[in-house]
Amino acid sequence: MTSPLPELPPIVLAPDRKVYFASDFHLGAPNPASSRERERRIVRWLDMAAQDAAAIYLVGDIFDFWFEYRHAIPRGFIRLQGKLAELVDGGLPVTFFTGNHDMWMFGYFTQELGIPVLRHPVSLSIGEQRFHLGHGDGLGPKDYTYKVLKRIFASPVAQWLFARIHPNVGIGIANAWSQRSRLSNTAKDDIYLGDDEWLLVYCRELEKRFHHDYYVFGHRHLPLDVPVGAHSRYVNLGEWVNYCTYGVYDGNNLSLERFEG
Repeated sequence: MTSPLPELPPIVLAPDRKVYFASDFHLGAPNPASSRERERRIVRWLDMAAQDAAAIYLVGDIFDFWFEYRHAIPRGFIRLQGKLAELVDGGLPVTFFTGNHDMWMFGYFTQELGIPVLRHPVSLSIGEQRFHLGHGDGLGPKDYTYKVLKRIFASPVAQWLFARIHPNVGIGIANAWSQRSRLSNTAKDDIYLGDDEWLLVYCRELEKRFHHDYYVFGHRHLPLDVPVGAHSRYVNLGEWVNYCTYGVYDGNNLSLERFEG
């Protein structure tokens, strides 16, 4: 049954190729030193994945804060950008999804690095199996305060107003807000809510209408692999501040793994 959501072109996966998924690097938090070490680890993971990857999907909150001014971007993250440019120039497709911390990505990654940036969940066929991908913020029940804030932050008026603030001031204010938001939810991230997991509720509701073999999200920060139905699973990719987890699909199964490199 065809999904009502936007579709990405299908991937025909060769026997020796895999597809990789990761999210919630939160580069920039909690301080420059630990962020830089995490960035180096992520670059090592990308080198590992590139050995047999057919595609890589980075599923939101790659940065703890990101805003693209017309002639300026946030300082740092050059190791990640350089590695991504190298992979894309070498023919490896990389796709970005925006998250709630980096929703103000505009044209920079597409124009400079050749990486498409997606803002909403999409469906995708890889071989014979169906995937539904997205960051996960604002989906499912509850979280009403964030849903209101997302509508405000996503509005062109709010983006235009923020762009009028000098980057030295605007990025400093936004970094403080972003880190406070993430750190305030750290304790909640470790608690599995069972059938009340709001992304699991979203997956089960969508599965009633449109079958997907895998639902892949970030945002939740807790690595999860949970049945949605008899023939579908919800996989949350976790995050890289504590877990360093990622998803890898080999043509038959999607597994959740931890990068130790």
